[in-house]
Amino acid sequence: MQFTVIVEEGPASWGAYVPDLPGCVAVGETRAEVLQLIREAIEFHLEELKEQGEPVPEPHSYGEVVEVHAA
Repeated sequence: MQFTVIVEEGPASWGAYVPDLPGCVAVGETRAEVLQLIREAIEFHLEELKEQGEPVPEPHSYGEVVEVHAA
């Protein structure tokens, strides 16, 4: 499965979250670290859903980069 992950750079750390999995988040010191941590968080999140008898949601979010001209 592939999930869209939003990665944000903050002043002192990086954050990531998964729009299709509410509450699935990670924070790391580097972009590489946060990507590894969010992979682990997704796997853990999906395992928990299965253990609780909940369905695993199909990914339905997509990311796009939109270019605009600044005024």
